[in-house]
Amino acid sequence: MSFKSGFISIIGRPNAGKSTLINRLVEQKIAIVSEKAQTTRDAIIGVRTTDESQLIFIDTPGIHKPKHQLGDRMNQASYAHFKGVDLIYYIIDGNEPFGKGDQFVLDRLKTVKLPIYLLINKVDQMTKDDILEKIVQFSDYNFTEIIPISALQDDNIDKLLELSLGLMEEGPMFYPKDQVSAYPEQFIYAEIIREKILKLTEQEIPHSVAVTIERIVKKKGSTLIDAVILVDRDSQKGMVIGKQGSMLKKIGTMARGELETMIGEPVFLQSYVRVEKNWRNRAKMLNQLGYVETEYE
Repeated sequence: MSFKSGFISIIGRPNAGKSTLINRLVEQKIAIVSEKAQTTRDAIIGVRTTDESQLIFIDTPGIHKPKHQLGDRMNQASYAHFKGVDLIYYIIDGNEPFGKGDQFVLDRLKTVKLPIYLLINKVDQMTKDDILEKIVQFSDYNFTEIIPISALQDDNIDKLLELSLGLMEEGPMFYPKDQVSAYPEQFIYAEIIREKILKLTEQEIPHSVAVTIERIVKKKGSTLIDAVILVDRDSQKGMVIGKQGSMLKKIGTMARGELETMIGEPVFLQSYVRVEKNWRNRAKMLNQLGYVETEYE
């Protein structure tokens, strides 16, 4: 029996559901999910392997109008994955009206010479007439397939996988069979902590916060993690810490619970908050955090 493999980029605007989709496709949480825009900052790689195939999914940052160097680098990371793959998923929120952001992405895709699937997401919140209207709206754009889905409710995901595999050719197994993500543990741990900050803090905090793991110590039966939370301003530091450390404690408790489930043993999480003024516009700081400039055509 032949073995098929291939790479698929997942692109779209912020909050279209890219991270929810990749978690569904690999049947495990590898990307953090939040209602706040621009949650994904790095290209996340997820792997789905069966006895007959391996699909490697790349969840890219939401394409948006950047307001700082970090936003520029996030867009660069997305554009870089318009090539070097076998298939592109362009995912949209079916409940959102067509806007300038959609046109911006579509204009970018015009030059792409690859199969592109338009995924109309969140159809569990739409009527059949709304879904049909959205399909008609995009029918002139020459997508290889237009597929209504609900990443959250698992609607039509099997059909999406079936159609995707139909495009793939024989190829090697790029990752070990039991591997579902291609990122080091430091990245995953930092993202889990950042997700909890997004859930618990005010609207102005999410865009200006970053998390870096400074130390991981494996002991017999437990793991010690030292994390640093970076913010833009002194006032934000106060919000993240909270009155008498209450917010930082909530963040730590939520993150530790998920980390313990993931690692399978007790976790001792120590988090510190540090102010790095205007870090999103400081090239050296962005490089240190792993947000490197990406070349693309």
